[in-house]
Amino acid sequence: MNRRNRATSIAAVALTLTLALSGCATLFTANPAPTDSTPTGEQVADNLDPFYSQVLQWDDCGDGLQCTEASAPLDYSDPAAGDISLALVRQVATGNDRIGSLLVNPGGPGGSGYDFIKDSLDFATDATLQESFDVVGFDPRGVGRSSAVSCYDSSAMDEYLYGLTTAERGTDAWIAELAASSDAFAAACAQQTGPLLGTVDTKSAARDLDLLRAVLGDTHLNYLGYSYGTFLGATYAELFPEKVGRLVLDGAVDPSTSNFEVTKTQAVGFENALRAYLTDCLEGKDCPFRGSVDSAMTTIGALLNSVDASPITATDGRQLGGNALLTAIIYPLYQATAWPQLSTMLDTVLHGSADGAFQFADAYNGRDADGNYTDNSTESFMAINCIDYSYNADPTVMRAQAAELEAAAPVIGPFMSFGDIGCANWPYKFTGERTEIHASGAAPILVVGTTNDPATPYIWAQKLAEQLDSGSLVTYTGEGHTAYNKSNSCVNDAVDSYLVDGIVPASDPQC
Repeated sequence: MNRRNRATSIAAVALTLTLALSGCATLFTANPAPTDSTPTGEQVADNLDPFYSQVLQWDDCGDGLQCTEASAPLDYSDPAAGDISLALVRQVATGNDRIGSLLVNPGGPGGSGYDFIKDSLDFATDATLQESFDVVGFDPRGVGRSSAVSCYDSSAMDEYLYGLTTAERGTDAWIAELAASSDAFAAACAQQTGPLLGTVDTKSAARDLDLLRAVLGDTHLNYLGYSYGTFLGATYAELFPEKVGRLVLDGAVDPSTSNFEVTKTQAVGFENALRAYLTDCLEGKDCPFRGSVDSAMTTIGALLNSVDASPITATDGRQLGGNALLTAIIYPLYQATAWPQLSTMLDTVLHGSADGAFQFADAYNGRDADGNYTDNSTESFMAINCIDYSYNADPTVMRAQAAELEAAAPVIGPFMSFGDIGCANWPYKFTGERTEIHASGAAPILVVGTTNDPATPYIWAQKLAEQLDSGSLVTYTGEGHTAYNKSNSCVNDAVDSYLVDGIVPASDPQC
């Protein structure tokens, strides 16, 4: 049985996936196109002025892109305590009518906005936005090229993510094994990362957003956030409503939802996505299942339980258990275009091969073919979530929640249980409470939701749009995680018209 991995954790990583597998109107004053960014000169506290008055020096980093680093306070409550670096990359607006900068976050938490823009600019944004904005990708604090969370080397990460426990799932002994593994990981993160580990919360990252807005030369923040990036953007709007320019929040997270409710809603979301996949699969000729959707779901549930009890050994010697297989199933459920690859993978596992499943799980976890982890997404994901939510690892509570998860999502739910163990003894605790975000006084904010989004279910987009005093909902009826630039022209036109021209839909266009 597998040790805990991110499939059993809250807010499953929502990086936009390309899946190559061998992604009332408000008016604004346009800023002049810069060569080097010039701070706005706005008034800030004296101890923040050295950060807000810095001038960014951009370097050519290939493919028409420019890159730089900005300095930010390690701790905004004590800016003199030290600083961190934030990595940025941009493509300068390609048109003549530049509006300003558009900061983009791909999700996670732990997703690299730098890599998102550097490697997938046309997936993140379309030509219309690129004409009007300097498109800016950035790595939030704790992530990637910015001052980053560090915990394990690749060998230890393999053991943490894929290592097997010896006890039966759900027993006291099994919980103790997971707790020991999680505590060792947390201790390594504290030792390797230092004080930064306590300041990677989303509120601090939102304060970084305001700093970046200012040093990029913009009086208001223009922002496109996917998945977790919607929580970051909404948090910014709550902290700085008067600085909100044009914010698009695609694949929304409900900021008032508890850790357990997030897990439960996601379990149901992935269960529904799996059923949608099977409905499509059973209508084709290359489906590895036969019969009804219900019978195929039963088969997948039995397969998860089977490898959990008797793992399958891959050619590289690793053993595929239930959690790793669930990760492999979840990865292609993010986009319906990957369903054929999901069929191929499940067929190979049904025939006793683990290699295809590990290929998917490794892609999800950022592990390359040589066994090296190419980013710190696991470390930063855990560090941010562990400080953004509260946790209760009481076995009695977790077992009751496990039963609730299994009732709500019989196939997926059992393998998303007991996630609180991973953060229960984290060195830094969540303070405060998860509450609704209203962003009173902010300019109109566009919230985009997909009706069968498995990772950020549609109900969250509805709730966020209702919470925000100036929220406006755009619904995409379809499958997959997030909608802009990967669904239809209705969604793209609504987002582009809003970001470029400030036009807010009079009502939900129901795309």
